[in-house]
Amino acid sequence: MARALRLSTGSATEVTARLRDVRLLTEAPAPSQGRGRPTTLLRAHPQGPVALALDLRQGSWRSAIVTLDGSFQDHQSKRHRSRRPQVVISNLQREVGRAHQVYGARLRVVSLAAPGTIRDNRLMQAPTLGWAELDLETVTAGTGLRLFAGNDATLSGVAEARTGAAAGAGTALHLIIEVGIGGTLLIDGVPAQGASGAGGEYGHMALGDRTRICPCGARGCWDLEIDGRALARHLKEAAPDDPYAYTEAVLQRTDRTARRAVVKVVAALASGIAGLVNAHDPDVITLGGLAIPLRAAAESTFEDAYLDGLMTFHRTAPPPVLSATHQPDGPLRGAAALALDHLTSEPAIAAWVAEH
Repeated sequence: MARALRLSTGSATEVTARLRDVRLLTEAPAPSQGRGRPTTLLRAHPQGPVALALDLRQGSWRSAIVTLDGSFQDHQSKRHRSRRPQVVISNLQREVGRAHQVYGARLRVVSLAAPGTIRDNRLMQAPTLGWAELDLETVTAGTGLRLFAGNDATLSGVAEARTGAAAGAGTALHLIIEVGIGGTLLIDGVPAQGASGAGGEYGHMALGDRTRICPCGARGCWDLEIDGRALARHLKEAAPDDPYAYTEAVLQRTDRTARRAVVKVVAALASGIAGLVNAHDPDVITLGGLAIPLRAAAESTFEDAYLDGLMTFHRTAPPPVLSATHQPDGPLRGAAALALDHLTSEPAIAAWVAEH
């Protein structure tokens, strides 16, 4: 870093000393590499600022403390006893309160990934959870901590663009299937979230049967063609209570009926991705969640439907479709990245230095 910033050795030493004095970084001995003067490595200070990252899933939630170097500590993971919003939010409140009690003034911010449309820290709707509008600020109520909330698929895309399969791409498209499909378009690592932050709801494009009404309120959503609900429909079985688990179960089956259902879903997935490529012209597409095993279960069907849906000029060098690196931690790592953006901002560092 000193070389990149063209700092002299003396300046680098002085800066490091100041960062150490205000408990942002510390120096630790580097692993021995034989003869010669031993060197040190910079690490996050053990008494430095931290963030709490939360990942809300359909059936569970996870949390981790994030240090300045992006490391995770103090992992927690719990299944929902109930999916009622009051119960789930209360559990998250308790986790924030626990972290606040343990880390005290070191805890500076909370970042939350949630499976729904989010605008200004409000969950506008979460069809997969069956939730309507909900104020997420209540998660940090009474702590004075700032909350950053984001869509889980968007934050998963941020993680891939920063340190995953899309790292270095100028324009990247990230898609993730759990219950329905979500995603984001990233330009130089920054998600294009629209006028109110609700962009990236690709699952609610009208790429499906217009006679079907989606839980979101729209007709013909792509969501209804590419997950466990579609598989159950093709198999003439009842709509599953847990489409994610149902999809996993169908993927384990070897009978022809299940195979045909999977092929139909994979074709619908690949065709939709091709349409998004025609619209956005990305350098790369990354897939997360159930999109990875679905594609693997019918690879040739995926490739054929993907190429067939591309405009002719794209077919000579189609954008690669890659599996996400941060599986299954994408949303949590994206939430951590959002928190680190705040922790390392000039106002946040100035506030920390003033206190130390």
